[in-house]
Amino acid sequence: MSVQTELWQGQFDKLFIGGGWVNPATQRTFEVVSPATEEPLARIAEGSEADIDAAVAAARAAFDRGPWPRMELAERIAVLTRVSEILADRQDEVARLISAEMGCPITLSTRMQSMGTRMLLDAFIELAPRYQWSDIRRSVTGNALVTREPVGVVAAVVPWNAPLQIAIIKLAPALLAGCTAVLKPSPETAMSAYLLAEIFEQAGLPDGVVNIVVAGREVSEHLVRHPGVDKVSFTGSTAAGRRIAAICGQDLRRVTLELGGKSAAVLLDDADLDAVVPVIRALSLRNTGQVCSNKTRIVVARSLRDELYDRLRDMVGSMPIGDPFDPATEVGPLVTSAQRERVESYIAQARSEGTQVLVGGGRPEGLDRGWYVEPTIFGDVDPNARIAQEEVFGPVLTVHTFDTEAEAIDIANNSDYGLNGSVFAADPAHALAVARHIRTGTVEVNGTPAGFFAPLGGFKNSGIGREAGLEGFDAYIECKSYGLPQPLLDTLA
Repeated sequence: MSVQTELWQGQFDKLFIGGGWVNPATQRTFEVVSPATEEPLARIAEGSEADIDAAVAAARAAFDRGPWPRMELAERIAVLTRVSEILADRQDEVARLISAEMGCPITLSTRMQSMGTRMLLDAFIELAPRYQWSDIRRSVTGNALVTREPVGVVAAVVPWNAPLQIAIIKLAPALLAGCTAVLKPSPETAMSAYLLAEIFEQAGLPDGVVNIVVAGREVSEHLVRHPGVDKVSFTGSTAAGRRIAAICGQDLRRVTLELGGKSAAVLLDDADLDAVVPVIRALSLRNTGQVCSNKTRIVVARSLRDELYDRLRDMVGSMPIGDPFDPATEVGPLVTSAQRERVESYIAQARSEGTQVLVGGGRPEGLDRGWYVEPTIFGDVDPNARIAQEEVFGPVLTVHTFDTEAEAIDIANNSDYGLNGSVFAADPAHALAVARHIRTGTVEVNGTPAGFFAPLGGFKNSGIGREAGLEGFDAYIECKSYGLPQPLLDTLA
């Protein structure tokens, strides 16, 4: 049986607007292609500006006149709890669909793309009652009730590398806050967005609260510019983020941007390589390098350099590359042919500059179909080299050596990005002391994850604002102050 016939099939010729499946304004379509076989999986309706207008109008009506923003928080939590339960029931279906459309190895897809999405949603559900939706403030200058109210209609623009998880990191806090939304998924991974729409339907989300339109760049810009949109939340490249920030700045529209990364893993001279290398394997090359928080720069004490090089070669040699539906596969294909060309161009330039290739650098043998690239690690890399400065978004790592901790910190901070990082040392307190000097939104001590209760976001060119954690709700609220007479305030205390 072919992969296509085993996959969930949605109403791909329609768009999800106003709580139903509607015909698009044009007959244009996107083709979703398997990155592993290069065969078509589906044709998806391509949204137009007219479709965006309809989606925003539906979200606007649901916010301005619908029940969702007027429900009690507990009622909204109940609906999203049903979404979580359905995601759990359809866990394997979700994982298979994302493996098919973007090539994520099925074992990782099950853990990260499917289970991880549900766990992220559950974290928001658990945190929502803890968020301070209102408080009373008394002073000699006045008495206030301060409320945090939904910002309005949210445009959520998400990429292809973790399509449902990134959709949920935006939609969950927005919906719990009482917002409505237009979700604009990437055409490369639009099938999973249709499945998400079906799950929202099954959970009983009111009509128009979430609307989903797949669109290209120009139509997506129409969404970002739309006067009916109150807030834009975007995850993607820094170049696209700059464009969106410029548009939102011109219109004074609220915006959250989660952008690129070039994160460093710092290995101090007493780091335990037995513990470090498995973390590099899991968190530097996961999803075939297509994760913005991957640790793609390895900054190692010179005393550990030679042993680390040997271990990295062995590590890559032991990582199965191939069919994303094989549970043993650790490295799948890149998402598109264009993405492979981009990654290979970085590898070629680094080689032309004489950069040492420790392992990889080509295409894996025996995989003539599919957009595969070998995991590639460069050694003794100049920290200022292009391969070390720009986000490749593929299975490509650079290794840099240092002699002092100050030099290690300088190398880690020598980046336009500031999304993530790690510090490894025998003494976790020592690692934390070094981590405090690294200018990134998250730093993991000895590979310890921060978890979904912690905010996610970056310094510098890695974005604006934070997602996840209690701070994730801040992106979708407006603060409102009511000056109240003392007797009335006392009744609310």
